[in-house]
Formats: sequence, structure tokens, C-alpha cells
Amino acid sequence: MERILIVEDDNRISEMLREALTKEGFACGQAFSGTECMLRLSMEQYDLILLDLTLPGQTGDEVLRDIRSHGSAIPVIVVSAQDDLNAKVDVLSIGADDYITKPFAIKEVVARIRVQLRKAGGAQNTLILRHKSLSIDREHHRVMLGEQEVPKLTRQEYRILELLVQNPTRVFSKDAIFEYAWQEAYMGETKTLDVHMSNLRKKLKQVSEEEVIETIWGIGYRMK
Repeated sequence: MERILIVEDDNRISEMLREALTKEGFACGQAFSGTECMLRLSMEQYDLILLDLTLPGQTGDEVLRDIRSHGSAIPVIVVSAQDDLNAKVDVLSIGADDYITKPFAIKEVVARIRVQLRKAGGAQNTLILRHKSLSIDREHHRVMLGEQEVPKLTRQEYRILELLVQNPTRVFSKDAIFEYAWQEAYMGETKTLDVHMSNLRKKLKQVSEEEVIETIWGIGYRMK
């Protein structure tokens, strides 16, 4: 059963969504502020987030930036009364997967949720990840750059590359990369990640002079 987190400070709308989605077979959690949303995400697993923008405390766009900065690819559908084109473009550019304007029809919300869950399920089950001439065989943990196989990567090197290739246009901060690759909280020490990133680049260079990973100074890394 897919789990949906409804982040909406209007209790009436939140309850309406919860009841409707429960009838459609989803399990629903509720958060009524941005802070509560982030707390729930740190404690519980969800498959999709319905996110209002005008939340008390931490706003919806701040929540979205926070989620994406930590490397999460969870589908996020913004549900907002803001019908301005620039507002829609802004939230889509920072990582929202879809945008629904209030007032909305429940059938449309359900349909869009199912679309995003299908996309997410397909991405998670993809056995071959590709970006330009780089490919990752997730079943056998093999990495190819052009026609050459990259020397065997450590677990963390592999997960660093996997994260970047899954989201090739996104810049990931060091803490987001560390938490994905090591699956533990980032404590601010960069040396371990720096060494692994350097070793990963050296192994890629062994089979091609092509620059694969780009450093965005002061921010993090992304695929080139």
C-alpha cells in the first residue's frame, strides 16, 4: 500500500484529502506545518508528498528545497491556491514533480498521484542507469564509460555515482551525497567524502579522459 504524506495547514482540506485518498486505497499521514513535515519524513517512509506552499513556519518551497538538498527523489505534488505562472515555474524548477491549483477535483488529484507513483516505481526498478556515455548496471554493480568497464568501485563510490546519475541535472550538496552513500547522518566532516570522490574520479579517468563529474564550488557536485 502506497503511503501519501498530506502537508496542508487547512484542517478541512487535509481531512478531505485524507478521506478521499484512503477510499482509493492509499495510506495517509498528515502534517500541518513545514516543520512537522520534515519531522515525519525523518521518522517515517512515504511514497509521495502532497505539499501546500503557504504553511506556517517553514514554507512549502523551503520544505521542497530541504527535501531535494538531502538527495531525496520522492515525488512531490504541490497543491496551492497560487495560480501565478511564475510561482508554478519556480517550484517546478526547484524540484516539484507536478503542480495542482486550488480549488481542485479529487479525481484529478488521484490521477496525478497515480502518474507520479508509476514514474517513481519505474525509476526505482530501472536496472540500467545511463547518462551520456556512462552506464550503471545496477543488477551486477558494473559501471561502463563508453566501451570500457570502470575498475571496481567501493560501495560508497558506487552509491555516489548512482545518486548523481539518477538526477544528472541536480547539484547535490556534500551532506546530501554523504547521507545517501553512507546511509548515516552527515556530521560536517568532509575529508571522507573528498577522498572517495577523488578516488571515484581517478577510476573514471583510468578508462576515459572525459570529465564525468562537475564540481560546483561552494555548493556540491553534479554530472557534467
